[in-house]
Amino acid sequence: MCESAPPFLLGLAGAVSVSPPGSTETCWNLRGSCREKCISNERVYVFCMSGKLCCVKPKDQPHTITKKN
Repeated sequence: MCESAPPFLLGLAGAVSVSPPGSTETCWNLRGSCREKCISNERVYVFCMSGKLCCVKPKDQPHTITKKN
């Protein structure tokens, strides 16, 4: 006879699968953070899978090349 798991174990299993508070989704090859709004000098280059902005810090921003005529 097989018994089901006690209710407290089921609750514990559910808590483990949820990401901890304060953790952020990363983007831009792990150099950016997904946020509702970027802070300070961060720039947006793409959108995250969640629809949030991919905020990239200045040191990790790509350098743009300008053409000279």
